[in-house]
Amino acid sequence: MEVTNVTEYQAIAKEKLPKMVYDYYASGAEDQWTLEENRNAFSRILFRPRILIDVSKIDMTTTILGFKLSMPIMIAPTAMQKMAHPDGEYATARAASAAGTIMTLSSWATSSVEEVASTGPGIRFFQLYVYKDRNVVAQLVRRAERAGFKAIALTVDTPRLGRREADIKNRFTLPPFLTLKNFEGLDLGKMDEANDSGLASYVAGQIDRTLSWKDVKWLQTITTMPILVKGVITAEDTRLAIQAGAAGIIVSNHGARQLDYVPATISALEEVVKAAQGRVPVFLDGGVRRGTDVFKALALGASGIFIGRPVVFSLAAEGEAGVRNVLKMLRDEFELTMALSGCTSLREITRDHIVTEWDAPKARPAPRL
Repeated sequence: MEVTNVTEYQAIAKEKLPKMVYDYYASGAEDQWTLEENRNAFSRILFRPRILIDVSKIDMTTTILGFKLSMPIMIAPTAMQKMAHPDGEYATARAASAAGTIMTLSSWATSSVEEVASTGPGIRFFQLYVYKDRNVVAQLVRRAERAGFKAIALTVDTPRLGRREADIKNRFTLPPFLTLKNFEGLDLGKMDEANDSGLASYVAGQIDRTLSWKDVKWLQTITTMPILVKGVITAEDTRLAIQAGAAGIIVSNHGARQLDYVPATISALEEVVKAAQGRVPVFLDGGVRRGTDVFKALALGASGIFIGRPVVFSLAAEGEAGVRNVLKMLRDEFELTMALSGCTSLREITRDHIVTEWDAPKARPAPRL
């Protein structure tokens, strides 16, 4: 069966993957309300397309932190990609590079920063979890910098792991033939079997719950890479992130895997954009499955979006070719959405191109009787 949209890869992945692995990728926290809402909230935003505009040439290029990209669609960090496909992060890195966009490598990747760098040229960011042992953190950041990574995406919504009930039921753990490659030499690369989720136990043992804004400042003393704060969903934390020297903000609820009943990221985006006041770029991840979703995020002020699950599902289905196809489909759909909305470049996408449920009704002149 021919795949014609991003979502179709999920069913293929479900068939191909072991249950423990599929559930790890697919599930959210607790009731999974936010997991569903991340998608549903997009469907409540409608278009106000402009017509009779010459859309024969459309430019989707953009510049992110000084790097020129072919489109504002990037790859979010997702852990343990070799569970999906033997090529894992190598395949994702090659697909991102071929598409002219950014890949973010997870701290918990099954390929190391050096291995991913060895796939060839490409603009890559590194997602960082802060471990209790700060020497481990400093070493990892230095390795990423040496390997040519261009920015740090600091995950700030995970002092503890969210309660993912499928992982508890499945006694999730990293398959024995895989390791968290970035930590292999530090004796932190393996995950013990636990009587709930092996990952939750690993996080409880290794990740620093004391992480605070002072650590964002500390990170800037050990690296020249710009730091994106990933996991901001309020105006208050946006202002604090900028005060702490963040180079950008990723509006994220961790794919709805941490605190359930937080708003969809697309619903939180505008609050963050308004608080940032243009001082730093704001990005979004969570629930993007269509080119229309990309357009809606940009209309609400995002500088770009990141995709997570579509990458692992397409990777499971078709390896590198699957990830390339996901990026191509989103790109093509986004281009079509721009054309049908009357926009020929990203700067022409405005707030007036959409209407949301929180917009005040537009005052309309009373009809003459």
